[in-house]
Amino acid sequence: MVGLSGLYLPIVVSAVLTFIVSALVWMVLPHHKKDWSALPNEDAVRNALNAQKAGPGQYMIPAGMMGGQGAKDPVIMKKFTEGPVGFVTLRPPGQMGMGGPMAMSVVFYLVVSTIVAYIAGRTTAPGTDYLHVFRVVGAVAWLAYGFGAVPDSIWFGRPWSVSIKGMFDGLLMALVTAGTFGWLWPR
Repeated sequence: MVGLSGLYLPIVVSAVLTFIVSALVWMVLPHHKKDWSALPNEDAVRNALNAQKAGPGQYMIPAGMMGGQGAKDPVIMKKFTEGPVGFVTLRPPGQMGMGGPMAMSVVFYLVVSTIVAYIAGRTTAPGTDYLHVFRVVGAVAWLAYGFGAVPDSIWFGRPWSVSIKGMFDGLLMALVTAGTFGWLWPR
């Protein structure tokens, strides 16, 4: 077994490298360019939301299924049949800053790397060969980075193509994490 204190270097280095890979994926690779679409007549939708004073949060359209009773109400079921059916997330108004989300991403990568290190440290001895460390860390890191969005496709209608691309991105980040841990694993 290897304690977390013996894995601080791969934790930090993998988090930094994963942040860089994630940034490159979103800024350089073209596969996320069509993940989002504009609503038809966006101004009318914006005006309707502003008129309702909908603040930041998550909203369901139609909202009648919350609490599970809507399936028994014919008025609610008619709204679901007629559509639209969807989920809307609203952020606070104002320009989106990049600093806060970037810092939170680094914290996320540090947390994932720490959990990966914990699992690898409990299942892999010092001096273990690179490929074994790579396999253990890669599998755990891919679960953390790649599969979190799948329930959004199952339950909330996120396009499967977006979740699959997220799984691919997660695989890239897992490979970087696995390579870093294999390289820096205590001998």
